Amino acid sequence: MRDPECGRHGDDRPYLLWRLDRPWRSLSTAILGGGWGERSWVLNAQVALDYDRTDPEAHAAEIAAAVGVSGEGIGMLTAADLTPGYGEDGDVLAWATVGVTVPTWAADADDAMTVWTPGTINLVVAVPSALTDAALVNVVTTATEAKAQALAEAGIPGTGTASDAICVLCPTDGPREPFGGPRSTWGARAARAVHAAVEGRLS
Repeated sequence: MRDPECGRHGDDRPYLLWRLDRPWRSLSTAILGGGWGERSWVLNAQVALDYDRTDPEAHAAEIAAAVGVSGEGIGMLTAADLTPGYGEDGDVLAWATVGVTVPTWAADADDAMTVWTPGTINLVVAVPSALTDAALVNVVTTATEAKAQALAEAGIPGTGTASDAICVLCPTDGPREPFGGPRSTWGARAARAVHAAVEGRLS
């Protein structure tokens, strides 16, 4: 998986686009193309700080079409600076765009939740080994824990923001690795790569 291309979309705001040489399996929380599936591209596009559209999935699809991709892909939006942090560990690659204007704790009272504010930490993680479904879920979890670890170490009062997104991609072919936890081969590497990517944008 190559570094993303950079450009500007219809709102004259930047975007990052990863074009994959073949479809990869993915598990993602992204607004467009989230869930399970095989995906051919990943888009991370900047929106305005006062973003107020109520159809972000449709908006992400519009941006994707405008920048020239089609078919099944993943689209994420953020108001954060799109200069990505980067981490690499044992052939696992991770990119992070980091905005922590309004950090939040994952476990908090309902009345402690803040109104959504554009900011967002978006993570793109590429694992070079095929993974079982369980291992792919585990890598998403492990990468999210690594993000929270980087925030804690930086003194950020929260585990993320209310609009964070992640996508983990792996090849479709080859023997499927069954483990993705923090002490497994690929989970540990993904965690260190994500930690480095997030830390790089917080420092």
